[in-house]
Parts: sequence; structure tokens; C-alpha cells
Amino acid sequence: MSDLSALHDMTLFVEVARTRNFSAAGRQLGVPVATLSRRIAAMEREFGVRLFDRTTRRVELTEAGARYFERCAHLADEARLAQEALRETAARPSGHLRVSVPVDLGLHVIGPLLPEFARQFPDITLDVDLSSRSADLVGDRVDVAIRLGEVKGDQLVVRRIGQVGRALFGSPTYLDLRGTPSRPEDLAGHAAVLLRTPRLQARWRFERDADAVDVSVQGRVVVNNHGLARLLAERGMGLAVLTPDLVRDALASGRLVRVLPQWTLAPLALHAVTSSRLQPASVKAFVAFLADRLGG
Repeated sequence: MSDLSALHDMTLFVEVARTRNFSAAGRQLGVPVATLSRRIAAMEREFGVRLFDRTTRRVELTEAGARYFERCAHLADEARLAQEALRETAARPSGHLRVSVPVDLGLHVIGPLLPEFARQFPDITLDVDLSSRSADLVGDRVDVAIRLGEVKGDQLVVRRIGQVGRALFGSPTYLDLRGTPSRPEDLAGHAAVLLRTPRLQARWRFERDADAVDVSVQGRVVVNNHGLARLLAERGMGLAVLTPDLVRDALASGRLVRVLPQWTLAPLALHAVTSSRLQPASVKAFVAFLADRLGG
């Protein structure tokens, strides 16, 4: 007999011992009386002792059955409580949630939403890790990772929860020195601050109405962090494709201005990534909350 089937049979035995009635125990457990009687008989054959004295009117524990009940009743109760806790975890958003988010995305997009999430789900505690590297969900014990752009991994479960817009920005100092582009083709003569997220973006695609223009760009610096790209663009190192949320303060202060405002760049998809489709209610609630707020 396997450990799991032994625990199941122990639970059946405890319920019969408590009710002193196979029919009542069967109703309580949702198990047919015939099945219950068959499993108890199998236990008695395996142990080589009778657990119950049965008559047509009553069921009583034998001495061996009473000793067994004394030892295993609390084990059956603990198993039942553990199952109930597991069901509650799957059904009610609660517990500890570990989230991995890219630094700038966490600061400017996800982070501002967390107070509202915490108010809406007071039984969930959050551990938010901001990192530019892609977390190993299993090895780093991450419940859900928020990733920008393309996501690779055969074993990953990926859900789109929104998108992040992009536009081209530069500093007034840089534009005074190098000139302001009036069309995408003019970027061939400009310096770019390049991003390596999710891959080296050395080719920018601009769209306006039905027109689309692909432009190859060059730059002296490649970074993997949007915040650093913004800083370098502010210091005149070149033009950079950035998200509007990230540059709001820089635009307001005049440190950056939008370049080619009549043209748009394709937004980057925002994804929630988990290692399995079987997730507790806390993960499901967090992903659904972000998708609702971010338009996914």
C-alpha cells in the first residue's frame, strides 16, 4: 500500500470510528458505504487484526482499533486541515508574493500601482525584486516576473498584460549642436543611445498613418537600462527611444524634448511570466490587477 493510499484509508477509518456508523461516515466523507466497508476490510487483512466489531445495529472499536484510533486521529485531522488550507490558498488571495520587475519598469510603471494593489488585497505581502536581468523563476523562487518585449522560454507561461509606448527624445544641447531631424531618414547622420532590451535595438521603425520607415542607427554606447539611456540622452550623448513615463520629469524641466513628434514607434508588449499554469490565488490576483490597470 502506498503512503498516500494509507493516509486516505486512515482518514476513512477515523471517520467510521467517530460516527460508529458506516452510513453516517460515508455521507460525511462523500464515499459509498460499500467502498468504505471494502477499504476497512482491506486494512484489517493487511494488519491482521479486526478494527471494528460489527453487528446489524452497531459498530464498535475493538481494542486494537481503539489503540490505532488514539494514535492516528490527530494525523487524519492534520491532513484534513492541510487540505483545507491548500484549497483556501488556491481560492483566496493571500500569502507571500515574490515579484521580479526590470528596474525602470518597476519605478515608473509597476511601482506606482502597488499601493492600490496592497489596499485591495490586504492579505498579500509583497517582495519586489528590481533587476535588469531576467530572473530564473524556479531557481530564484520568483512567483511572477514582469517582462518587457519578447519573452523566450519553452517552459514559461506568458500572459500579455499591457503595452508600453515609445518615442524618440534628445536634449536641447544635442539638437542645437547636431540639428533637429525633420524626417526619420535624417537619423542616419545622428548618434543614438542604443538599448539591449530585449536585443540590440540598432534599427528603429517609425510609422505615420499608412507610412512606415525603417532606419539603421549608430551610437558610441549601448546600455541595458532605460534610466541610464535617459541620463545619457539628457547629457547629449545622442538620441534615445524611451517610454513617456520615464521621461515625464525630464520633459517638464526641459532636459529632453521629443524628436519627430509626428511619427510613432511600435509599443513594446508587457508580459507577466510564471513557471506553471497552476498558480495560487495571490498570483492570479496580481496578474489580473496589472492587466486591468495596464489595459491588457
